[in-house]
Amino acid sequence: MANAFHYSIGRKFIQAVSGAFLVIFLLMHATINFFSVIDSFTGKFGAAANDDVLFSSGDGLFKLGCDFMSTPVIDIMVPILALGFLVHICYGIYLTVYNVKSRGGWKRYEVASKAAADSWSARNMFVLGIVILGIIFFHLSHFWAKMQLPEMFGIGNFENNPYLLLTATFGKWWILLIYIIWFVAIFLHLSHGFWSMFQSVGWSNQTWMKRLKVIGICVAAIICLMFVAAAVNAFLQANGLIG
Repeated sequence: MANAFHYSIGRKFIQAVSGAFLVIFLLMHATINFFSVIDSFTGKFGAAANDDVLFSSGDGLFKLGCDFMSTPVIDIMVPILALGFLVHICYGIYLTVYNVKSRGGWKRYEVASKAAADSWSARNMFVLGIVILGIIFFHLSHFWAKMQLPEMFGIGNFENNPYLLLTATFGKWWILLIYIIWFVAIFLHLSHGFWSMFQSVGWSNQTWMKRLKVIGICVAAIICLMFVAAAVNAFLQANGLIG
């Protein structure tokens, strides 16, 4: 019984660590995307030198951020990120199936604990994960497949101007809507996953848990709002509504 308990804690710990890595990546990714919004206010939206040199003079903040994502350090981190993401998905599915079986079915799992009853997000983490995963492939086809994939593996045509990818992708209202649904799903998933991550590594103090739940909502909201702002800004730029 004790071995089973520690084994369960170990699985949750791996899920928490892989989740923490993804939170850091999302925060960095959202910040770089938000640079495009700042570029709109400074008049540098679309400013990208037509060369292969990283960090060219005169480039907008968003282009400089994308150049940072093309540095060797980030190239090394991509496989690590992919592995962490894969571990997070696999363990998320495994833990959900394990919990459902151990508690006698899905209905009993929904109300099996106070933590699961805290919020809609807590009760639907698996569903939110499926939504996030599904739209990720949609996202990769718009950006990663046209920037990192050609650059790293020589597959496809490389797009040197990330502003063009932004406007081409978010210029259509229905694509913008799909992405906003995705960002909301990420917010809901993170708002629960953030504090749950700390609980899994042993931070179960009630006082700190209340604080971590608030911090988690704030972190998830910041990430979501930066993503949404970048997408809406690109839509407005693409349709000539701002200049």
